[in-house]
Amino acid sequence: MAKNKSLGKARNNKEDEFYTQISDIEKELSHYMEHFKGKTILCNCDDPRISNFFRYFALKFNELGLKRLITTCYKNQEADLFSKNDCEKAVWLDYYGNPNDPTSTDFSTVEVRELKGDGDFRSPECIELLKQADVVVTNPPFSLFREYVDVLMKYEKKFLIIGSQNNITYKEIFKLFKENKIWLGYKAGDMAFKVPEYYTPRETRYWQDESGQKWRSMGNICWYTNLDIAKRHEDLILYKTYSKDEFPKYDFYKAINIGKVSDIPQDYFDAMGVPITFLDKYNPEQFEILDANDYRENEKVPRKVHGLIKDKDGCINGKPVYARILIKRRK
Repeated sequence: MAKNKSLGKARNNKEDEFYTQISDIEKELSHYMEHFKGKTILCNCDDPRISNFFRYFALKFNELGLKRLITTCYKNQEADLFSKNDCEKAVWLDYYGNPNDPTSTDFSTVEVRELKGDGDFRSPECIELLKQADVVVTNPPFSLFREYVDVLMKYEKKFLIIGSQNNITYKEIFKLFKENKIWLGYKAGDMAFKVPEYYTPRETRYWQDESGQKWRSMGNICWYTNLDIAKRHEDLILYKTYSKDEFPKYDFYKAINIGKVSDIPQDYFDAMGVPITFLDKYNPEQFEILDANDYRENEKVPRKVHGLIKDKDGCINGKPVYARILIKRRK
């Protein structure tokens, strides 16, 4: 990977730094309690002095039965909510709980150590910490999501991370969904984040609270994971029946179009194109995700590296539709 596509470049991107609320962390992680017992947790995109991910796991260290908690940050030695990433070195923390006072909520005396390098999650010393972890939980840089997931998959780590729903359409990420190596967690949709002072205001989903803190709400945020959860085994209730008029066929693919996930017909067992939001309801025991390239009408239809129905070839009667995942019911 070219080093010029650095974490520093990502952190300088005004659209890339979002501070996760502890309430959102609590809501999601409450579904994964059994996955943390006796485990070493790594938060490798988190300054331990201000990270809500660290605070959550430190506060619940004994309740969750954790073995160890590691946090690292990137190019920062000042305890600022939004780092300027202007230090050549960063800090990390290695926490084993407080045996003298398990109920303490004061972590100010916990030793914060200096990393030898800048704290880039791909750096050798951060990879060594990654190897020691059982589960990785964090909010990685949005612009480096693909690279971040690639590292997790390379070292075969269990994880629970935040990202944009748009990541699903990346060929590297969609491939993992198709192979059942990654799936969505419980929360998918709107989530509000604290953002830096220099963040460019938007006309919508942006505000400033009474303290002057700026916020940004995003409607397409998901939790991505490879930890098994009950939701993944729940059948989607189907009630619609198939009709040729209601579910037209694509111009260039041997499949019908489904406008809404709730409209998937109960009596149709061939290929169907469904919205990306289907993955929030995806049960691999009920449905199979297909490669759209295998359902092209002929060889003149260009192959898509991502395997989705997308762009100008995803048309019905010449009219393009939004990106679609091709699926089939399991009988």
